[in-house]
Amino acid sequence: MANSKIKYIGVNDHNIDLFEGQYDVPNGMAYNSYIIDDEKIAVMDTVDGNFKDEWFQNIKNAIGDKAPDYLIVQHMEPDHSANIDEFAKAYPNATIVATDRAFVMMKKFFGTDYADRRLVVGEGDTLSLGECNLTFVMAPMVHWPEVMMTYESHEKALFSADGFGKFGALDVEEDWACEARRYYFGIVGKYGVQVQAVLKKAAGLDIQTIYPLHGPILNENLGYYLDLYNTWSSYGIESEGTLICYTSVYGNTKKAVEILADELKNAGCPKVVVNDLARCDMAEAVEDAFRYGKIILATTTYNGDLFPFMREFVNELTERGYRNRKIGIVENGSWAPVVKNKIVKAFELCKNLEFAENVVTIHSAVNDESIEQIKKLAEEMK
Repeated sequence: MANSKIKYIGVNDHNIDLFEGQYDVPNGMAYNSYIIDDEKIAVMDTVDGNFKDEWFQNIKNAIGDKAPDYLIVQHMEPDHSANIDEFAKAYPNATIVATDRAFVMMKKFFGTDYADRRLVVGEGDTLSLGECNLTFVMAPMVHWPEVMMTYESHEKALFSADGFGKFGALDVEEDWACEARRYYFGIVGKYGVQVQAVLKKAAGLDIQTIYPLHGPILNENLGYYLDLYNTWSSYGIESEGTLICYTSVYGNTKKAVEILADELKNAGCPKVVVNDLARCDMAEAVEDAFRYGKIILATTTYNGDLFPFMREFVNELTERGYRNRKIGIVENGSWAPVVKNKIVKAFELCKNLEFAENVVTIHSAVNDESIEQIKKLAEEMK
């Protein structure tokens, strides 16, 4: 926006290899922070502690020798909150604005809850900066309990905390949806109900720009991003197709999967995606599982249970409330296959799942009988 009072003061991190200690981020991460330069000056969140000096220099570059009046803390994860105490020392007259739960967390992180210089806000509370007026929108469990978002009515801006975020630094060009989907289902995906509640609040606001704490500022085609978030958080089907996720020890289950993929394509399946869980990025496999409406799990019996990578994958799905999908099963066991029963049991608390009637059971190697089963499963899951 021309002559915007909102300025970007975030940083790019290309030193990180695993975000949150588990998500591969080959294109780095952005830790976004913003400053609203009005009659009163508000800083919107801090950044990761490794970038303290760069962040403070960005503040100085944005407002010169002026001092901020407020620090708005929307989320207490350290990639956004690590510099709260440093900010408080650098600007001793600034007021810290956050939810009551955020101040409880500050006490745990920094040994103080800033009782002499804080402003506790709740749903619908407002703060005027001059032309810019902030309204605070509570967003508990999106994806921590203290989270809030902030709406600025003058520029019609939503500061969305971790909502609408994505992996990747801002100086790298990449598709938004792919890395935003992986980010959403990896980090926020368990809390679809809470995200839906926030989206309902957002529907009542006139939003022209979204300022997330990760990823690019969104100011065009907002309906596209909002629609995707609505699909993801309601566990809807984004893309038609069938996903196959498999593990294989000696190649026999892999061979069955290759035959199955061909049969699905021959049967007219609009999209077939195959993931080898021992070798792929597990977060991308989880992303795919929530993207497509049908999934086939193919694995071996191992120590009387699912093969470890499959067991972990199923855990990733169930802990995120996997639902509204159809699941097919390919089990392999040389003497006592247990995969079908273990998978059905694992998903028993998940809602609105349908299991394919046709199950493929392999005893060691693929044969004519199992190939016939594969064809029937492909026809059902196409």
